[in-house]
Amino acid sequence: MQEIIENVEVVDVADDGKAVGRVSDLVVFISHAVPGDVVDVRVTRKRKKYVESIPVRFTKYSEWRVEPVCSSFAACGGCKWQDFDYRQQLLLKHKNVTDCLLRIGKLDVPSIASVLAADPVVFYRNKLEFTFSSNRWLTTEEMQTGDEITNRNALGFHIPGMFDKVLDIDRCHLQPDPSNAIRNAIREFALQEDMPFYDLRNHRGYLRTLVIRTSSTGEVMVIVSFHHEDTAMREKLLNFVWKRFPAVTSLMYVINPKPNDSFTDLEVHLYKGTPHIMEEMEGLKFKVGPKSFYQTNSRQAYRLYGIVRDFAGLTGREIVYDLYTGTGTIANFLAAKAKKVIGVEYIGEAIEDAKYNSAINGIKNTLFYAGDMKDVFTMEFIRQHGTPDVVVLDPPRAGLHTKVIEALLPAMPQRMIYVSCNPSSQARDLALMQEFYRITAVQPVDMFPHTHHVENVVSLERK
Repeated sequence: MQEIIENVEVVDVADDGKAVGRVSDLVVFISHAVPGDVVDVRVTRKRKKYVESIPVRFTKYSEWRVEPVCSSFAACGGCKWQDFDYRQQLLLKHKNVTDCLLRIGKLDVPSIASVLAADPVVFYRNKLEFTFSSNRWLTTEEMQTGDEITNRNALGFHIPGMFDKVLDIDRCHLQPDPSNAIRNAIREFALQEDMPFYDLRNHRGYLRTLVIRTSSTGEVMVIVSFHHEDTAMREKLLNFVWKRFPAVTSLMYVINPKPNDSFTDLEVHLYKGTPHIMEEMEGLKFKVGPKSFYQTNSRQAYRLYGIVRDFAGLTGREIVYDLYTGTGTIANFLAAKAKKVIGVEYIGEAIEDAKYNSAINGIKNTLFYAGDMKDVFTMEFIRQHGTPDVVVLDPPRAGLHTKVIEALLPAMPQRMIYVSCNPSSQARDLALMQEFYRITAVQPVDMFPHTHHVENVVSLERK
């Protein structure tokens, strides 16, 4: 019998979003609890100084607790904080940013602005990826019935920590229509036609993943990934989608025989419609292809880029470097107020999109280069393109490579704006620059409501 710990008071949240309680010197991590709850927990994993657990009985509910809007909340790991009052979510995200900058980075920081709240807090994502599985996760209610479960196929999200278990999703509150309708119709059609769902453990089956991208312009992209080619079966499914959903403007597919689901290194085939969808921001158009990175919360992305532009303080005379430029969204957004913008990005397809985005918007003062940042952004590269007045940094979660920082510091731009989805790695990098730069402003932005994630924008000026 698993150990029960009684009357654990939830006092905080951890970096991964789990609730945290303490019993003497033991740290108790708890799934699906809210600061202020007092709860009895069942231990699921035990270590010397901490345990992981799940609630079995609440003796007191937090004043911050609210009713989740999604019926899949208890099993799905996508929106861990949906039972938190949104105001509390923002306070916890602000605390995370503050702890990272002050405790981890030990930085001299001015007042940190309140987190810029999202609106709306549901149906805000423009991209979701769903997984087909022949080994559906069974809910507690299903197992308690004792009935034989004959249909184990699913189309939904992975259960946290279980790569081969997928929760079947009926209605997801992350992406606006027609996302739910498309996913449900594809699942039902595949079941009717007896199309094999993928076995994630043994790597057998046919249907692998479904990606749906929507845009503020009303365009919709659907990408279906198949384990192997079966022309007749593939065309039957894709024709069904194209005929059933006139809103779909780009229908694509991938043949992926690899063990993993990533298709960034595979060819994406256009079946019907256009090879991309378009986003729009302040009259600027942005091409979004099947492999393109684009901020998944379009409305908050616009507000985020506005903050970057305000922090940059451009007058039209500056040379701007946009490092980790992706498809050039920030670079093109800043170009109208800069002398020249140079964007660098690792993914070649993204750089082609960035150039295309400049061209369709008539922007002539941008240059884009593809390659590993630490190899491209060197002192020789800077001598060739001009010393930057402003540098925008928007690296992946791991943060900046030390060689990038080594090239940045001798270049000594007057201002830098560091955008990060991981305040911890951001704090580490800022600590390496604090001898030469002072932090002038910090603005967290909530890009992902009901999760522990927070985007943070830091403005730096040369001392």
